[in-house]
Amino acid sequence: MKKTILEDIKINIKVKLASLWTSVTFLYIYGDYFELYVPTKVSGIINGNSMLDTPIKLFLASLLLAIPSLMICFSILLKPQLNKWLNIVFGLFFTAIMLLIAATSFSEWRVFYVFYAILESMLTAIIVWTAYNWTKQIN
Repeated sequence: MKKTILEDIKINIKVKLASLWTSVTFLYIYGDYFELYVPTKVSGIINGNSMLDTPIKLFLASLLLAIPSLMICFSILLKPQLNKWLNIVFGLFFTAIMLLIAATSFSEWRVFYVFYAILESMLTAIIVWTAYNWTKQIN
């Protein structure tokens, strides 16, 4: 009897990195969306009682969260050397941030947030590992 083997093509590292950043970005969006269901969150936003209660804080948060979204296209478009180091630097940065958020967000209503933070930190750690181990071309 013939044994069927599923095809497994080699995926370009740039595509791998872009897909990892895409997953991270979706998890950020879902985490922030689901946080709106935490009691008093929406009323706090409406009343101006939130972490992002000034134009500067809102801009800085926007700047921070633009990075993972931009890393999706940068992972495809940039030259390998710059691409590798941006993935390592931003991967380490976001891994640290998400581990800090996971460690400081424990509460009954934020278990989902800790879950997302752990997933995000795992994915960004994989980004760092993948970029660090970028295969070198021998000329």
